[in-house]
Amino acid sequence: MIANKTVFFILGILLIVLGISMLAPYSMQLVYNENSHSFVSSAFITIFVGILFILANLEKEFRLNLRQTFLFSTLAWVMVAIFGSLPFLLSPKEFSFSEAFFESMSGITTTGATIITDLDNSPKSILLWRAIMQWLGGIGIVVMAITVLPLLKVGGMQLFKMEGPDSTEKILPRTIEVATIIISTYFALTLFCGFFYWLFGMSVFDSISHAMTTIATGGFSTHNESIGFFKNSNIEIIASIFIILGSIPFISYLKFLQGNKKIFIEDSQIKGLIYIILISVIIMFIYLLFINYEKNIFDNIRISSFNVISILSGTGYVTDDFGLWGKFSLIFFLFLMFIGGCAGSTACGIKIFRLQMLIIFLKNQIKKLIYPNSIIITKYNNQKITDDFFKSVIIFIFSFLFIFFIISMLLTITGLDFLTAISGAASAISNVGPGLGDMIGPNGNYKDIPDVSKWILSIGMLLGRLELFAVLVLFFPSFWRN
Repeated sequence: MIANKTVFFILGILLIVLGISMLAPYSMQLVYNENSHSFVSSAFITIFVGILFILANLEKEFRLNLRQTFLFSTLAWVMVAIFGSLPFLLSPKEFSFSEAFFESMSGITTTGATIITDLDNSPKSILLWRAIMQWLGGIGIVVMAITVLPLLKVGGMQLFKMEGPDSTEKILPRTIEVATIIISTYFALTLFCGFFYWLFGMSVFDSISHAMTTIATGGFSTHNESIGFFKNSNIEIIASIFIILGSIPFISYLKFLQGNKKIFIEDSQIKGLIYIILISVIIMFIYLLFINYEKNIFDNIRISSFNVISILSGTGYVTDDFGLWGKFSLIFFLFLMFIGGCAGSTACGIKIFRLQMLIIFLKNQIKKLIYPNSIIITKYNNQKITDDFFKSVIIFIFSFLFIFFIISMLLTITGLDFLTAISGAASAISNVGPGLGDMIGPNGNYKDIPDVSKWILSIGMLLGRLELFAVLVLFFPSFWRN
């Protein structure tokens, strides 16, 4: 019972933080004379409910066991998505509840899919709120990936467990300690990103908004044309650099600050990310040359690099409609959506380390066929890898693809065409944002898809963001039995 009280006590704190965050967009309403009090009303409701949660669950001692940790992981994202939708519902722009929840879930899961059709003429307060939601979602998943998910042993995440006791009873003090360093690093990267955006031509508002969604690898923009609106190669380079910095495991920043100065060149996952980016950029560069997309070689390199980094990381910024590049580009970017960035970062997808584990597993199986009596010892970042670890990774990848197909089939039942359903499902579960095709492609949005499709995609975003099993386990009755 105490553990349940702890869950709702922490949820109360999260709601208060969320409510306070709503006051920043409210200041924009005052500055731009938007004649709306939607944010101050939403902040009051959210903070009030948060205070009720805290007062109703006060205890002398707070602790979480394994079961309540799973419960908290899911409820935190669902509750923030629900209350984060209030500013949309109360906005003068007419959002249905399905649209408001979809936009909110897309923000807090750093997906970047949107139902807003005219960003250029949307209220500044709404645009800032979308950016804040992604920024909060980015820091939230980083802290969870480092402190909570490894203890839950979700899909091989135990590989990234911080040093310290294994007991989930001691999650809270360790989370506070680690979160302080992580948030400081995250905030510093956001400031640097915003400064360079402003330095190379963005307005103060655009630089702040895009800095938050860049570091969070979320991709919400303040313009219909996304980063392409600025038509500035320097801004694209800055975005690419900071997207990569957001896609690097934040535990590496911790280790660097603790004295490991070689961590960024020694970490297998970071090296894997760089290799995949380089190989993918080369492939797209050669392909664009082959189809004579741009006569300028440097433009081809810039376009290939930016779009590969954006899609692979799950950011979803666009500078060009890659749907017009031909069928190969569609398949290739769909493949990149699934891979994603590094575990322990703000990036999404299956994650680089799981792809590396799958390759190592395949190599080991081939070696065993050649040398049946051999004993193979596998290490990853100097950590011994057991068969149970390989098993958890393979199960995760299978489950990821299986759920992707389920979501795709459900979307086709709601009336979406094949390309829209497939890419929409991939975009949701990989938390990328833009899909493929005319409707939800780089130049489209999710406004016109049926409401039931929006709910299916929202569930897909949640599952993808929380590594599938942290959500699915709650629906097994055996998990709740004593």
